[in-house]
Amino acid sequence: MADAGSPSLDELPKVERDLKSELENFNHQAMNKIETVEKVVLPDQEDIASEKTQQAILKGVECFDPKNLKHAETEVKVVLPDQDVIATEKTQQAILKGVEGFDPKNFNHVETKESNSLPTKEVIDQEKQV
Repeated sequence: MADAGSPSLDELPKVERDLKSELENFNHQAMNKIETVEKVVLPDQEDIASEKTQQAILKGVECFDPKNLKHAETEVKVVLPDQDVIATEKTQQAILKGVEGFDPKNFNHVETKESNSLPTKEVIDQEKQV
């Protein structure tokens, strides 16, 4: 008798004829024979000890009772900068403000004159003699 949950023959997925013929004609002898080797690596003593330590730490955190904590007053210390630091910072801010607020319209127009004078023959002769 069929289970109420098992599908009927009509409900099963259909396999194409080409694939079905390939599956039926498959040659199992052409496959390579391989020995199955099961490798079971058991943990050593160090692994077991480290895992027990980790589990103990986690259990200690999970089971921690905050009622065991003691109240502590925190002391806030505000260290103010000395005069040298303040003066340095003011100088840096003034320089930055001067650069940011610079107006290039304050430049004077200047004509560039290139002068590339080559030495005369007499000057070259004097340098050779020295």
